[in-house]
Amino acid sequence: MRPASVIVISYLLGSIPFGYLIVRATQGADVRDTGSGGTGATNVSRRAGKLAGVATLLLDALKGAAAVAIAKVILGLEVFPATQESGHIGPPLQFLNAQPDQIRRDLYWWVAAAAVAAIVGHIFPVWLRFRGGKGVATGVGVFLMLAPLAVALSAVIFVIVVWRTRYVSLGSILAATAIPLFVLLQHVLVRPVDAFAATMSAAVVGVALIVWAHRENIRRLMSGTESKFK
Repeated sequence: MRPASVIVISYLLGSIPFGYLIVRATQGADVRDTGSGGTGATNVSRRAGKLAGVATLLLDALKGAAAVAIAKVILGLEVFPATQESGHIGPPLQFLNAQPDQIRRDLYWWVAAAAVAAIVGHIFPVWLRFRGGKGVATGVGVFLMLAPLAVALSAVIFVIVVWRTRYVSLGSILAATAIPLFVLLQHVLVRPVDAFAATMSAAVVGVALIVWAHRENIRRLMSGTESKFK
C-alpha cells in the first residue's frame, strides 16, 4: 500500500490548480477562458499580470518538487542522497531478503511513477474536470529533484529560445525535449545519474506528456498564429 499511495498523493498534489485559484481570487474569472486555455504561468500572466504569473510558476514547480520529495520520504529514501546508492532504506521497506541497493533501485521506479503522476495531475486535474495546464513548471519541479543538472541546461535553452523568438511555448517544448538527452549525457559523460533507468523513464514519459499538452501550440506555431510573449 505504501508504494502505491505515493502515486495517489503525487497526482493530488500535481492537480492543485494554483493558476486557476490565483486568477479566480484576483480577477474573479476562469483563466482557461484566456489565451491558450491553460492554467500555467504564461496564461495567468496574460490574465492577471506578471506577478501572478511568477507566483503560479513557483507554486507549480514547488508542488512537483514536493511530490517527489514526499514519495521518497514515504518509501524510506533520502530526499537528497549525497552520493549514488547512498540513500537509506527505512526498516518498514526492507523486504524479500534483497540487497539494500537492489531494493533502492526498485523503489526508485515508484519515485519515477510519482514524478509522472504529478505532471499528469497538473495536465488533468480532477478538480477542474481534467482540464488543466501544460505541465512545464510542474515538470521543472519534478526534475529538479531527479536530475537538476539536466534542468539547468534545459533552462538555458528555454531562455535563449524565448529571447530570440518570444514564443514561450516553443521554448518550453524544446527545453522539455532536451531533458532526456541531458540526463543521458550526464550519465555517460559527467557522472552516473542516480537510479538512471527509472529517472530516464520518468524523463521520457514526462516530456511526452508535456509535448502532447502543447499540441495546439505546435499547430499554431506551424501556422504562424501562436501568440508571442510581451
